[in-house]
Amino acid sequence: MDVLERAVRSHGPRPALRVKRNGAWKTFTWDEYRQQTRLVARALMSLGTKPGAGVGIIGYNCPEWFFADIGAICAGLVPAGIYTTSSPEQCEYIAGHCEAPVVFVEDQQQLDKFLSVRSNLPSLKALVLMRGESNTPGVYSWARFLQLGLNTLERDLDKRIAAQSADMMATLIYTSGTTGTPKGVMLSHDNLTWTAQTAIGLISANATDHVVSYLPLSHIAEQVTSLHGPMAFGMCVSFAESMEKLGDAMRDVRPHYFLAVPRVWEKIQEKMMAAGAQNPPLKKTIVAWARRQGLAGGYAEQQHVWKSPMYAIANALVFKKVRKTLGLDRARILVTSAAPISRDTLDFFLSLGLPICEVYGMSECTGPGTASLPNRYHTGKAGVCLPDAELMIASDGEICMRGRHVFMGYYKDAAATGDTVDSEGWLHSGDIGTIDPQGFLQITDRKKDLIITAGGENVAPALLEGYLKGIPVVSQAVVIGDRQRYLSVLLTLNAERIPVDAQACGSGACDPETASRDEKFLSFLQRQIDAVNARLSRVQAIKKFKVIPKEFTIESGELTPTMKVKRKVVAEKYKSEIEDLYT
Repeated sequence: MDVLERAVRSHGPRPALRVKRNGAWKTFTWDEYRQQTRLVARALMSLGTKPGAGVGIIGYNCPEWFFADIGAICAGLVPAGIYTTSSPEQCEYIAGHCEAPVVFVEDQQQLDKFLSVRSNLPSLKALVLMRGESNTPGVYSWARFLQLGLNTLERDLDKRIAAQSADMMATLIYTSGTTGTPKGVMLSHDNLTWTAQTAIGLISANATDHVVSYLPLSHIAEQVTSLHGPMAFGMCVSFAESMEKLGDAMRDVRPHYFLAVPRVWEKIQEKMMAAGAQNPPLKKTIVAWARRQGLAGGYAEQQHVWKSPMYAIANALVFKKVRKTLGLDRARILVTSAAPISRDTLDFFLSLGLPICEVYGMSECTGPGTASLPNRYHTGKAGVCLPDAELMIASDGEICMRGRHVFMGYYKDAAATGDTVDSEGWLHSGDIGTIDPQGFLQITDRKKDLIITAGGENVAPALLEGYLKGIPVVSQAVVIGDRQRYLSVLLTLNAERIPVDAQACGSGACDPETASRDEKFLSFLQRQIDAVNARLSRVQAIKKFKVIPKEFTIESGELTPTMKVKRKVVAEKYKSEIEDLYT
């Protein structure tokens, strides 16, 4: 709250938030930001909410998301973002776990999810529509909700604010654990303010800067980038209308820094390569020459040696035009985070004079733990430790972090907290890495099995595999999808069940070998997987599958003595089958 007050004192009439409504940009000043936030806080108090209770927020990025989040914090409540792709079952879990008396929903689609599980949420008293109207009891339109704020005095809100301290919980970030059950990462006021100030401060941010908000705000990376960071420095945040219209927003706003998950960078690369393929021969030749200069110049820069004079010519002929077309002509830094990115994509952009700086971290360290900068980066490495924080490689190779960015613990899960943060305050990441003599972190492996898709979503395979193994004929399921655009699965079949299901679906399959090739049986399996997908969010959905005709065994090496699947062995042994799922 102090950060917002400072921003208002310093930048009151300046633009704070911009959003497109009916085709035109609508602006909220810092003064209006404060007024809306406090009114939301008073409305929440008018609904009888008590300090420490959760507040769910589900919707695409917009000013109302910010007002709901910061308003909840002002009222002593704890906002918990929910991914827009979440299923009703997942919405129910998060709202129930944080005991939310109020949930903000973007529209009718998101409202329907909560209405379908409302009877299972005894704490839930009100649902607030950010857009649209509803006559359903207990559901408020945005305007009607704000009217409730007039029933609570400003001084009563001030008392709620004064009762808070820097070490108290400010927000919950829900992230999937390896067991598949989402865990609530408790972040304090100090976690948020220190990390935002430190991380965004590294890029010399100032009040004249602009940033585009478009990644899910339920993810800590976007909160630091477009919510808490800009508030600390008085920057203006513009909201993309949708992921599909990100390019338009980029060209309109021309942000001064830009964060994207690997899949976004890959999509931009794909579009650029497709466009380049249509160029006439002479232009293709010029671009190819310029890219050679760009790649050589980029690596020279990393070694702090002079670039070739040709780099300046390539910049004038090609790079400047590319930056302008992408809306990146004012960007001081381009960042990738949330998932591993391919060297091919990094080199592609580097060859166009657009070095991408890698940031490594996790929700448990309030986003960033390391950072690369335009004047200090190595392609393929995840940067150096944040200032005034600590980074260590444990004896088993695990990456550990310590500092004011390390979280308070997991909400209602002391055991998991104890497994993650040791007695000396070191956060154990579950990732394996090395630190070179220059301090750059290199990620080499992950101890945990969590899948991180190309879009940056964390997916716990155990949860999905449990559902898939609920299909009677499935004996083993290994979900695949790390660094990929979608999830797929390798299945082994229960030989005794095959004749039963084959007869039911009109298939002639009689064993795993014949079932793996029979179109009718494979169609039957697809229907079973579709039924499982109906219970999951879009990012968890299984898009493709492959039947392995032989059962996994201890003797053949796929299983441990305790019958656990050895994922690395399976991935290597069935490498060609997995490749077929992504071609």
